[in-house]
Amino acid sequence: MREASLGGLKVRLVGGSDGRGGGDGPAVVLLHGFGAPGDDLVPLADVIQAPRGTRWLFPEAPLSLSMGFGDSRAWWIIDFARIQADRDAGRIRDLSVEVPQGLALARERVLAFLKELPRQLPIDYKQTVIGGFSQGAMLTCDAVLHTDYPFAGLVQLSGNLLAKDVWSPLMPNRRGLPVFQSHGVQDDILPAIGAERLRDALHRAGLAVEWHSFRGGHEIPGDVLRRLGLFVTKRLG
Repeated sequence: MREASLGGLKVRLVGGSDGRGGGDGPAVVLLHGFGAPGDDLVPLADVIQAPRGTRWLFPEAPLSLSMGFGDSRAWWIIDFARIQADRDAGRIRDLSVEVPQGLALARERVLAFLKELPRQLPIDYKQTVIGGFSQGAMLTCDAVLHTDYPFAGLVQLSGNLLAKDVWSPLMPNRRGLPVFQSHGVQDDILPAIGAERLRDALHRAGLAVEWHSFRGGHEIPGDVLRRLGLFVTKRLG
C-alpha cells in the first residue's frame, strides 16, 4: 500500500501491478463512512473479487472527529442530537427531504479528487467503479450525479436517498449506469426504507440497479461482498 495526495485528499492505493496501485489496470474507488478511520475499507481489496491488475483507491475524509479513540473521520458532520430525538420519539427520519449542511463542500472535495486523478494516474473512467459505505455511499451518489464521467458502475453500500429535490432532476442524465446497492433490513443507523427510496428513484430514472437486501444491520456481510465481486468483475472484466 502507498499513500498519495490527490485533489487535496489523502488516498490509500493498493492492488495493481505492484500491490501499491501501480500499472494501468481498471480501478475501484471506495469511500468510507462517518466515524471510521481513513483505512477502514482497505481490507476489502483482499476479499472482493476483481479482474487481475485492478487498482483500489480509498480516499480519506478530510474532517477529523474528536471522539477520544482512534482516527475517526467524516465527510460532513451529523446532527446526532436530532437523530437521538427522532429515535426517542419513535420517528423514522426521512433523509430524502434533507440537504445536509456540509454536503456541498464534501462534493467539491470529491470532484477535485476526480479531476486530479487522471493527471496523476493512468485512469480510464470507463474502467472505473466508484462507490462507498454509508456516508461515503451517499457522497459518491451525489458526486456521480453532478458529473458526466463515464463510470463503469456505482456502488451503494448501506446508503440512503438524500436531497431528493436536487438528485431527482439529475438522475435521468445517468440513465443506463449500472448500480450495485445493498442494505440491511435491520439497519438502525440508516433505515432500509431510505435505501428503498433511493433504489426506486434510480430505477425510475433508468439506471440499472442491482438490489441486495439482507437480514442484518449497518454492515457489509460476506454474501454482499461476494455479490459485489461478481458486479465488479462484470463491469471491469
